[in-house]
Amino acid sequence: MATMLYTPEQLERREGSPWTRVQFMLAPIQFMIFLVSATLVVRYLATGEGYWLATFSVWVKITLLWTLTITGMIWEKDVLGHWFMAPQFFWEDVGNLVAIITHNAYFVAIWMGASPRQLMAVMLVAYMAYLINCAQFVLKGIQAGQARRAARAASALR
Repeated sequence: MATMLYTPEQLERREGSPWTRVQFMLAPIQFMIFLVSATLVVRYLATGEGYWLATFSVWVKITLLWTLTITGMIWEKDVLGHWFMAPQFFWEDVGNLVAIITHNAYFVAIWMGASPRQLMAVMLVAYMAYLINCAQFVLKGIQAGQARRAARAASALR
């Protein structure tokens, strides 16, 4: 049986928080930007064409990652009482931290004088970290939904 992700009070705060809607809106937008950017990065690495377009898409993706992270921290504080690393989302937050670090490695690589190909290779690693983290959040959402449905079914039987 799945365990509940939220207490009844946390679930009420989650449903009433404007940050829940912000997260639900931004997450799919970020995923779409990721798909476009990953395609442009791979295209550049494969053909040597489209560097500036790939670069622009990387900047947009990094901006969205930071935006989702900051608004997610506000959401986590609003709903769970922690700015970051709430017990319910510990591993997802660790994954997000890894994604942030790998995305920001792009700027470190620029500072170190990396070539355009090296910069795009750094982003491929960052995008792999993002995909793993994204999968964690999707899985957590599926599990939370299953737990809520199971709890509703159990209470209907009483």
